[in-house]
Amino acid sequence: MAKEIKANIKLQIAGGAATPAPPVGSALGQQGVNIMDFCKKFNALTANRKGETVPVVITVYVDRSFDFVVKTAPTSELIKKKINLVKGSSKPHEQKVGKISWKEIEEIAKVKMPDLNAEDIDAAKKIVAGSARSMGVEVVD
Repeated sequence: MAKEIKANIKLQIAGGAATPAPPVGSALGQQGVNIMDFCKKFNALTANRKGETVPVVITVYVDRSFDFVVKTAPTSELIKKKINLVKGSSKPHEQKVGKISWKEIEEIAKVKMPDLNAEDIDAAKKIVAGSARSMGVEVVD
């Protein structure tokens, strides 16, 4: 029989840099999880992704054991890295902060494909393009 799930926790942590301090410690401590055990496993798994924000979904079971799944970096972060942008626009429909080509969007979509709710690469490209537009990045041909 499968273990009974107590909670699902979603966090965004810097790759290879999980510490028992908040937000990790406070989120896991409430569920009674061994925080250092999670930090060691997470840091070992994401050591090659230092400097990148890594979304993680932690499943906590009733017996205080846990599993976690590491996701791909947020789309906005991949867009910022691709076009060397510091941050998005505060008024995305009025102020444009950069331009991105469909070819670059396709590269990001291929990276994000496992985590997106898309049937094919074209649908994934539309999702990524929408994220870019909402950041104030203009999509060009």
